[in-house]
Amino acid sequence: MSMRVVVSVMYLWSGVCGVGVSPVKQSMPRIGGYASLSPQSTSPYVRVNSAGERSLSRSIKTPDPVPEEGIAAALACMESGRLFRYNLAAAEESEVSKCEAALAEYAGYKYSLGMNSCGSALFVSLLCAGVQPGDGVLTNGFTFTAVPSAIVHAKAVPVYVECTEDLVVDMVDLEKKIDESGAKHFMVSHMRGKMAQMDEIKALCDAKDVVLLEDCAHALGVLWNGEHCGRHGVIASYSSQSYKMLNSGEGGFLATSDDDYFAKAMAYAGAYEALAKKHLTVPSAEALRNAMDGSIPNFSLRMHEATAAMITPQIATVDARRDEYNQRYARVVARLADKAPHVRVPQQLPEVTPVADSLQFTVPDFGPADPRIDHFLQRCEARGLPVELFGAASNARNFENWKYAPLAVLPQTKEVISKAFDVRLPLRFHDDELDLIVDILAEELEAFF
Repeated sequence: MSMRVVVSVMYLWSGVCGVGVSPVKQSMPRIGGYASLSPQSTSPYVRVNSAGERSLSRSIKTPDPVPEEGIAAALACMESGRLFRYNLAAAEESEVSKCEAALAEYAGYKYSLGMNSCGSALFVSLLCAGVQPGDGVLTNGFTFTAVPSAIVHAKAVPVYVECTEDLVVDMVDLEKKIDESGAKHFMVSHMRGKMAQMDEIKALCDAKDVVLLEDCAHALGVLWNGEHCGRHGVIASYSSQSYKMLNSGEGGFLATSDDDYFAKAMAYAGAYEALAKKHLTVPSAEALRNAMDGSIPNFSLRMHEATAAMITPQIATVDARRDEYNQRYARVVARLADKAPHVRVPQQLPEVTPVADSLQFTVPDFGPADPRIDHFLQRCEARGLPVELFGAASNARNFENWKYAPLAVLPQTKEVISKAFDVRLPLRFHDDELDLIVDILAEELEAFF
């Protein structure tokens, strides 16, 4: 049996199992190679458990599938054996180069660099921006562990900024930490696609001579006044890890419009010798000469050809998927407001066009270490709805777990995340599954209020 047949059979079987393409895929509206499930009114995945309660039977961590065009392109890479981005005669033949150009054009940059992860992009962006060992680097006290880890990887020291009840950086604490720490770099993280007041942050950083970098792992497709998230800083980093708007399992991009930063990033990622010419977008000759003089180590952080092949067709559908996610989110939030009045949903600023692929909410009436929280989480889990508590002792988004760096005292952030919850809203869920998510949350909270 050929490799193409084997992959095709596996792809079809994964749909039958509810892991890959939906078994009812062919009858559904399509968005650029994706099956759109939200118009469906009923789902075979809503079940009644042994206690007579309605429950979910498939995982809310179901990622968006790779579209058929991406599967075919990745398969062609494997069949050719040319999986190393520089093992092609010209840049025009490289899936990574084509993917980089598509991402840069979509998000509005001169350059983007495909990398093996967003964490690598964050790490390299710090080095390109001039962070030195021992430097303080400001970042959110509420983010994913990959962000402070990248700072530690660059041999710098994270300086954490408090978050607000809307899960973004607190502007008052940011200015205070800039003045107290003397840090000259701020890596702002748009955690779960939520943006702080970026115009004010940019103005503050400019006034304080602080270099602004952006972690946009969760924010591809998010807009600020109609312009793509990531454009306030000098370098932005994006992710294609499975639970993001681009899904290749692992992968990321460093994006910038600065020639010198981009030339340095190419060198750090592994464009050695004369390989820069195998990029479709190349910085100035002077920037390349300065970066490729042997002073920058090669960390071999390049993106794989098959990874890029999977990603490129997904870029073209980000806007359409954003619109669908946002329509579904509006339905969920409206139903939640009606059924669960004790819940507060963090608000986005009016300047933001979000990508609402997940739901965050707080329960203000819960106290710190409230025993009702564990009961609520256990009851939701029993009904097929795993809900994450950001402040849980095991959660990688809880700053108290980042023991690889000096521990911070962030009372405001601790209070917020101690009662802040997180639920994914998969694109392939039916409307009645989304309604059931809300109903489970409301019914299990109702017992306490």
